[in-house]
Amino acid sequence: MRFDAHLVYRSLREIPEMARAAERLGFDGLWTSETDHDAFLGAAVAAEHSTHLVVGTSIALAFTRSPTALAYTAWDLGQLSGGRFVLGLGTQVRGHIVRRFGMPWDPPAPKLRDVIGAIRAVWASWSERTPLDYRGRYVTLTLMTPFFTPPPPAPPLRIEIAGVGARMCRLAGEVADGFHPHPFHTRRYMNEVVVPQVAAGLARSGRSRRDVSISASVFVATGTNAEVEAGLQAIRRSVSFYASTPAYRPVLDLHGWTDIGEALSRCAARGQWQEMPGMVTPEMLEAAALWGPPDEVAARLVAEYGPVADRVRIYDAFIPGQRDAVWQALARGVAG
Repeated sequence: MRFDAHLVYRSLREIPEMARAAERLGFDGLWTSETDHDAFLGAAVAAEHSTHLVVGTSIALAFTRSPTALAYTAWDLGQLSGGRFVLGLGTQVRGHIVRRFGMPWDPPAPKLRDVIGAIRAVWASWSERTPLDYRGRYVTLTLMTPFFTPPPPAPPLRIEIAGVGARMCRLAGEVADGFHPHPFHTRRYMNEVVVPQVAAGLARSGRSRRDVSISASVFVATGTNAEVEAGLQAIRRSVSFYASTPAYRPVLDLHGWTDIGEALSRCAARGQWQEMPGMVTPEMLEAAALWGPPDEVAARLVAEYGPVADRVRIYDAFIPGQRDAVWQALARGVAG
């Protein structure tokens, strides 16, 4: 199992040192997310200032850009990184796509399937020097000329997707190179929903488990006693926020916590954010998070995620110079 870092930054200027420090401390990969920055710009800087780390987006938004634009960006990052870049795509929820980006909303799973097919058709057109002719339900691409075709060589390119529900897990098994379960999951959900549904998709596509990488982001509180306690408070806030979102309700439903999710949704609608962390029960915290000294957490990551995930990373942001000994201990423990 590989141990990766979640890259969070205020400015792109911070990333070179982050990438160099991540390699020094023993990380295997760096993942950027699309929250308050463009995920691709951060990935580009990280790729330029690292030598062996996998660098990927977890995730970039699939429905706010054209498939051809995504194909160009990933191709360039694949060449820049020497084949270390992974295009990780996600759907977001309707409100953000429509109201924050002003883009149309369509059923997410079939549209994401279409986007992936279109991107790969563009790549094939470039690498094989063949006409572009992709006709899907939501995307049609029929024009590509030599002037707009990047020069060879074609870099190794992977598409991984993120999701929560069973349908997105199956889609990963059918058409993607990897799957990123949402950080709001439980070990039971991984074992009873994520892995079996990815396997169902693999069976449908005639592929094996080796063809899909599963990368889990995990809520962890570790370090000193004070750091663990502070970390648990932060995890309660994160769990209460995610559990209030109907799109993530399948995790609660599996455990019989649907009523708690509905109560959290009502609090969120009223803006009662301060009350929500207290509604996270000890059972929910135990199911969704790991905590303790770094060596114990590393051992539990290996024991509990090793059978179901190929890569694991801590939900907390990696910040060089802060808690380096903790990060190094986790990296060594997972590698060992």
